Amino acid sequence: MAAVVLRRISAVLALLVAFVFLVGTPALAAPDEGDDKTLRNALESAAKGQADAIQKLAASKKRQTQLQATVVTATASAKALEAQVGTIANRSYRMGRTSTMSMLLNSSSPDSFLERIQNLDMLAQLDGQILGRYRDDLATAQAAKAAVDKEIKEQQKQVTALTKKKKEAELALGSVGGGGAAGGFVNVNSPLAKPAPRNSDGSWPKESCTIDDPTTTGCVTPRTLHAYQEAVAADFTHYTNCYSKRSSGEHPKGRACDFSANKSGFQNVAASGSDKTYGNNLAAFFVKNADRLGIMYVIWYRQIWMPGTGWKAYSASGGPAAVHTNHVHLSML
Repeated sequence: MAAVVLRRISAVLALLVAFVFLVGTPALAAPDEGDDKTLRNALESAAKGQADAIQKLAASKKRQTQLQATVVTATASAKALEAQVGTIANRSYRMGRTSTMSMLLNSSSPDSFLERIQNLDMLAQLDGQILGRYRDDLATAQAAKAAVDKEIKEQQKQVTALTKKKKEAELALGSVGGGGAAGGFVNVNSPLAKPAPRNSDGSWPKESCTIDDPTTTGCVTPRTLHAYQEAVAADFTHYTNCYSKRSSGEHPKGRACDFSANKSGFQNVAASGSDKTYGNNLAAFFVKNADRLGIMYVIWYRQIWMPGTGWKAYSASGGPAAVHTNHVHLSML
């Protein structure tokens, strides 16, 4: 009898545990962020355009600095040769054109004649070298100055492109009631991430979904995997979901991850307390390392960050997943 009672109690406890698990445990499926394809495409275009313009602007400024250094060096070198060039010019004016016959007539012997010929030949070679260096320095300085002017035009072009993409972002966010100034998430103590590989010109290499996603059975890009691994290395280890099948956005391309504010999974409530602090710190970490990791935009707690605009209000409608109050969304370039 006692054994039967114990079995019944065990069965009831098992059912209770199962019930608590089913009701109390948050779902681990990808959060439903909504499927506004127009908004997602507009945000991607605006954020990508901003990042591209910023990268090209920085590269142009770097080239300009190098070119200006070349102008200074070449100009200084030419300046140092001016005295010698002036001496050569004065000597040529005084001596005029010396003929072979005049040197022969003014020589006391054949040996003296040969010596004068050799001395003049050596002097001519030396003068030629000095004049050649002077000419090359002037040409280098002139070419570098022209290149500097070209870089200034390139920078003006990229500033115009950046301004255009900022307006596009404002329009896209304005269409859902956002786009206004926002407080943002900043943490001066955020650790620095290891930089992701770039092309030699500083641009980001094109990548596709070729790496196994450690958070799902799907795939991610190498740069997305690197960003995820750097977040984990910085102790952001709450439940994460990267690849998912959707009709738009970066998730199906392996270029996005959703980081749950709660340790166990995506809860259908706005994060608060330590979960909110976790999300704040994670968002700040990604923004601080955006240029190192190749981040396109970050969304957290009704705010969105893009490279050229900083934090702006994000007012999509819906539950905690749609307005991103239960997870940090990361999209990669």
